[in-house]
Amino acid sequence: MKINIKGPIISDSDQWIYDWCGIPATSPSLVSKLMDKAEKNEELEIIINSGGGSVDSGTEIYSALKDYDGNVIGKIVGLAASAASVIAMGCTKLLMSPPARIMIHNSAIRTQGDHSDLEHTAGVLKTVDIGIANAYELKTGMSHAELLALMEDETWFDAKKALDNKLIDEIMFTETKIVNSAQTLSDGTLPQAVIDKIRNELKGKKGIVNSEEIPPEPTEPKVNNELVLAKLKLKLK
Repeated sequence: MKINIKGPIISDSDQWIYDWCGIPATSPSLVSKLMDKAEKNEELEIIINSGGGSVDSGTEIYSALKDYDGNVIGKIVGLAASAASVIAMGCTKLLMSPPARIMIHNSAIRTQGDHSDLEHTAGVLKTVDIGIANAYELKTGMSHAELLALMEDETWFDAKKALDNKLIDEIMFTETKIVNSAQTLSDGTLPQAVIDKIRNELKGKKGIVNSEEIPPEPTEPKVNNELVLAKLKLKLK
């Protein structure tokens, strides 16, 4: 089942107003009703393009996705910012289109009052930020301190940066690579351990020889080297 997370993330009570105005928006009840229509353990495909909105509504949708029994495949096709980025973290597997973006930042609120009121509100917002960081931490494994610093700076991620920071699991429309940027050195070369592992895995494979061997005369169709390399991906992680 496909579920769209598009437009602002809003409260349940505001959904009818957006619907009446013909403005795309996403509330917890809208997502919940669609999830209820899914067959038992049916895979969900979550299409995300939202600039965010209500953190409480985003948290509720995130929780619903995490609590779902089947697979939840998320696809960021445009923007996953603010509360929408929290929703994205609820997906079992998260993919991102090459030109798409993720943005994380501190929570915000409009308020008024005396200094005591404002100090209290600041404390509430810090608590909200810690809760948001929990969702990012579960996905990425990064520390709270790192995540809160990124939120403080309002950090934007392109697809490659998001993959490197483990906010997503895969970049859409790209061929499977045998290594990722985390497996290369600063100058782009492969570590010797990775080279040795590839050499050992490929040793004896038909159609694959090392630089010290003389290729035999072809007597049968060559093996598709790219297919062989692709099958080694899991072994190299």
